[in-house]
Amino acid sequence: MENAEDPEFRSMIDRLRDEIENAEGAVPETFTELAATADPEELHRVLTAPGQPLWAREIAAFRLGLLGDARAFEALVLLLNHRDPERCVSAAHALTRLGDPRTARAAAALATNELRAAYALLPVRLLAELRAPEAVPALLAVLERRLAPGDPHGRVALACVEGLGTLGDPRARTALEAALPHPGLGAAAARSLALLDATAQRG
Repeated sequence: MENAEDPEFRSMIDRLRDEIENAEGAVPETFTELAATADPEELHRVLTAPGQPLWAREIAAFRLGLLGDARAFEALVLLLNHRDPERCVSAAHALTRLGDPRTARAAAALATNELRAAYALLPVRLLAELRAPEAVPALLAVLERRLAPGDPHGRVALACVEGLGTLGDPRARTALEAALPHPGLGAAAARSLALLDATAQRG
């Protein structure tokens, strides 16, 4: 079945199995059953039932996302902004495949929320991958803040620089030029500026 063959799904299942074994010493039978089911109604029931462990909700949301079921959207957005980066990676993967038109707007809101700046890396990367209208304005807003002296979120800044190069939008030129002298960003900014030039030449 499609879900089971997805590499990110297998990676998520292995991660969650390790988490459960480390915390409880044994993997419950319900874990194996949930990982195997492709019934969207059963997955939705698990996603919305009270008292479900996080691992169960994550599996249900991920599988619904890969099935294109919009009922997974809100749970996946919450996971996209989780403090655990691996959960964010899985959520971003599922959101990309869900194809919900609300995804880019939600990712932009998460990326630009300065109170959650430490968790903006995956929303920024997702925006660049989606290539939605919200992407360039959001990445520019985030990068401008990250260029402030002493900002601690260098990985987020780097993701913005790389994403803006991938998007190839000329509006990014000023911000990318401002990133050139910053330690850790200069080489990536130069590459992104070159991509902007190449895009302009093709256009």
